[in-house]
Amino acid sequence: MDYDEDKKLERAKKQVAELKGFYIHLAVYIAVNLFITTTKIIENMGKGESFVEAFWDFGSFAVWLFWGIGLFFHGLKVFSYSPFFNKEWEERQIRKHMDKEKQESEKYR
Repeated sequence: MDYDEDKKLERAKKQVAELKGFYIHLAVYIAVNLFITTTKIIENMGKGESFVEAFWDFGSFAVWLFWGIGLFFHGLKVFSYSPFFNKEWEERQIRKHMDKEKQESEKYR
């Protein structure tokens, strides 16, 4: 294999490892949150609440929400979605600065 093929293989392996890490994170997120939610509902029902009251308790959903935000950003990184500083943004900024430099240099000719 030549150098370019080695680099491509290395990038592909890294991407697969990141994807695997995300799916493991997702599986742990679901398993742990189901356990926490079930435990919380059973505990609340043991204190005399109805199932509906126990289910809609904020404590049942707080971990889902806050951990879910972290999982969301992990997914954005893994799937290469960056709405702010992505490759197109970088290329536009480079072109903008190059055009500005060109205009400045032509101004004094």
